[in-house]
Amino acid sequence: MQRTCVLMKPDTLQRNLLGEIVGRFERKGLKIVGCKMMQISDLKVLEHYTHHADKPFFAGLKRFMQSAPIVAMVLEGVDAVDAVRTIVGPTKGRTAPAGTIRGDLAMSMQANLLHASDSLDAAEQEIWRFFNTDEIFSYDKMDTAWVYAEDERK
Repeated sequence: MQRTCVLMKPDTLQRNLLGEIVGRFERKGLKIVGCKMMQISDLKVLEHYTHHADKPFFAGLKRFMQSAPIVAMVLEGVDAVDAVRTIVGPTKGRTAPAGTIRGDLAMSMQANLLHASDSLDAAEQEIWRFFNTDEIFSYDKMDTAWVYAEDERK
């Protein structure tokens, strides 16, 4: 099973969409193995968005990401990185397809509700950026047999 990192941005909390978004991941069959609310530090913003640090919009992005708490999650499932990215939709909310989180709920490029890891390597880095080892859990879920075929559960 793969693990991936999702960050619910401040607009998710401000717009009362946390339950809606988490519910979409759960209904898909993804397992939450880590979850916490946090105020993102200057260092974490810089580490996470280092590829944007020299761009003119970085200061505004930093202000936005620190304007309210975020909720960081680790989701687990078969092909979790791709599954989550498909559910989330493209970055630009106003052009994201209907049925995706951003397509249904977002209009902005920046205030687009959440971040999702774009690769296995990024997922691993982001998980350890936002979580300690004792904040990630392994457990059996009763619905796993109903979400995946037997050969997919190995």
